[in-house]
Amino acid sequence: MTWFDWLPGRRPPPPIAEALWRDALAACPLAQRLPTDERQRLRLLAARFLQRKRLYPTGIELDETQRLLIAMQACLPVLRIGFRALRGWQGVVIYPGEFKVRHRHHDGSTGVVTERDQVLTGEAWQIGPLVLSWAAVQQDLAQPWDGYNVVAHEIAHKLDMLDGPPDGVPPLPRGISRRAWIDTFQRAYDGLAHAVRRGQPAQIDTYAATNPGEYFAVVSELHFSDPTRLERAEPRVASLLRAYYGPSPAP
Repeated sequence: MTWFDWLPGRRPPPPIAEALWRDALAACPLAQRLPTDERQRLRLLAARFLQRKRLYPTGIELDETQRLLIAMQACLPVLRIGFRALRGWQGVVIYPGEFKVRHRHHDGSTGVVTERDQVLTGEAWQIGPLVLSWAAVQQDLAQPWDGYNVVAHEIAHKLDMLDGPPDGVPPLPRGISRRAWIDTFQRAYDGLAHAVRRGQPAQIDTYAATNPGEYFAVVSELHFSDPTRLERAEPRVASLLRAYYGPSPAP
């Protein structure tokens, strides 16, 4: 064995104890519904996540099971595309509930800089940590098929930002046409944005009409938590997400 094998990122992660895995699996319906081989792969990925990412509870204490539940849900979107897709960031900040952030916006046409506060349950920075509300994570675990999953949403942003600012087009594996992805998602996003502007009802959360990056994150949540609704609303988007993430664990 060389010195290179002892680098922290190269050592095999400590295995997850059987009792700890059972407890976390019992609390995570998304993982329960995976085929046996995919559950085992998720277990290995979650161990790797806990080895390579630092969790920073802020104003809250997290036990081993809670930490593992975050890792499991963060790794679920990369079961097919691999752990390397989670590269480029190291930390996860966890608040007890909603948190307030201040964003600055620079209008390139006028030069005006504005600031505004937002209350969030999750956030992903292009260079920086994943930020989560533990209360939102708990709600998603308790209501796994309601169309929402804050961890899946923010991990989708991280995947989207692997090749630059979020635009709804993550780096795609072989077998998925980038042109087909762009055309399909742009058409779906434009349709939703048009419906929202006209005050028409929509089957997809209207937050997805904010921008193409948010559209990708919102439909990613639906893929994992309510794929039937996504299939009804946008079957071509649903098909591309199955090709990207793999089959949904939802019933």
